[in-house]
Amino acid sequence: MIATFEDRLIRDPLPLPPQIDPNAIKDFDYRRVYATGRFRHDQEMLIGPRLHDGNNGYLVITPLEREGKGTTVLVNRGWIDKTLEKQSARQEALPRGMVTVQGLLREPWKKNIFTPDNNPGKKEFYFPDVEQMATLTGSQPVWIEETMQPDLIEAYDREAKGVPIGRPAEVNLRNNHTQYIFTW
Repeated sequence: MIATFEDRLIRDPLPLPPQIDPNAIKDFDYRRVYATGRFRHDQEMLIGPRLHDGNNGYLVITPLEREGKGTTVLVNRGWIDKTLEKQSARQEALPRGMVTVQGLLREPWKKNIFTPDNNPGKKEFYFPDVEQMATLTGSQPVWIEETMQPDLIEAYDREAKGVPIGRPAEVNLRNNHTQYIFTW
C-alpha cells in the first residue's frame, strides 16, 4: 500500500476534474492534484485542537470555488497557531482573487473513539467529516490537503503571519492516538 501511495506522489500533478465521483477517490488517494478557483473565506472552518511541533492550533479548511456549478471542493490549507483563530488576526493569510492550489487528493479521515462529535451549528470541528463539511458549504465531498516544500524558515514565516503551514507531499500513515490522549 505504501509503495502505491509513494508512486502516486512522484507523478506530475493532475488537474482536478470539475466533478469528482466520491467513490473513485480511494483509487486516487495521495495523488498529487491542482485546482484553480477562489477561496471562500466566509465559509472557513477550523478543526482543532491540533498539535504542530508541540504548539496547539487548528487546521484551516476553506472551500475552493472553481468555475462551473457544483465544482467547489474542500481544501485543508494547513495548520495555524491557536492565537490566530480569528481571520482579523491573519489578513495576509486570506488570498483574494484566483489561486491555484496544489495538494494531495485524500480519502476522508475516520473519526476515532476519543474524538468528540463535531458541532457545525457552533462552528466547532474536532475532525474532518468531509460529508458534513461539504453539505454545510455546498461543496463536493472532496478533500485536498494543500502541500508545501518542507522549509523551516518558510514555516516560521508562515506561522508568524498566520498563513497555514501545509503538509509535505509524503506518505504519512502514523498512528496519532497518543497525540489525542494528551490533547484531550
